[in-house]
Amino acid sequence: MSWLAALAMLGVWQAVTAAIQHPYFPTPAMIADTAWHIWFSGADAWRTDILPSVGRLLTGWLLAAMVGVPAGLALGRSLTATAYASMVLFLARATPATLLLPVFLLIFGIGSAMETAIILWGSIWPILLNTIDGARAVDDVQTDTARAFRVSRLQWVFLVVVPAAGPRVMTGLRMSLGLAMILMVVSEMVGTGSGIGFRLTTAQNQFATVEMWAWIVLISIVGYVLNTLLRLVERRILAWHLGFTRQAGH
Repeated sequence: MSWLAALAMLGVWQAVTAAIQHPYFPTPAMIADTAWHIWFSGADAWRTDILPSVGRLLTGWLLAAMVGVPAGLALGRSLTATAYASMVLFLARATPATLLLPVFLLIFGIGSAMETAIILWGSIWPILLNTIDGARAVDDVQTDTARAFRVSRLQWVFLVVVPAAGPRVMTGLRMSLGLAMILMVVSEMVGTGSGIGFRLTTAQNQFATVEMWAWIVLISIVGYVLNTLLRLVERRILAWHLGFTRQAGH
């Protein structure tokens, strides 16, 4: 059904833009033709722009997950540590990552290191905060049972805390992926000479409207593909969870 809705939307878009013929709003057919020329007429766009952008996006996002999940589990199971860190976490979370672009430019300079760092910084907070909430949600009965059976600390973390926090961790990962996409584009607009964001800005400055729309569509496609892959991973990892079990049964 979702594909039918998408096709219907494209049909309406094509009909409306063909009727008004506005230079700033090309038809989907024009965008598709330009996109095919940019993306597949030679490998330069993939080698110099698309793959490096996706690589920086995934690197920053995965690093955020590698830091945010363990830190969130540790803070979530320690009320004292959370109390001490809550003010710092609030201030850091309340500062938009885009405002720190000049700082990251001074520290890392122009290039992939700066872009990866800003993606890491901006996308870590949903992961960290959701993991903290998930780690706090461990049922008291589970904790008492683990103590009764003298489960080791490591076993308790991986067999009790991690499964209990799993749904919230995946929620944080999904939220952070969207932020990582935004930060990838924004950082490439100001901090590099290549990438999807750079090509988008270049097309805008040159008033190449159709090409600009082609890069916007590519960003949407990349986001959709990555989100779909993450959902598949989530369904497999959380197959035991009641909500996913019910969904699979329909």
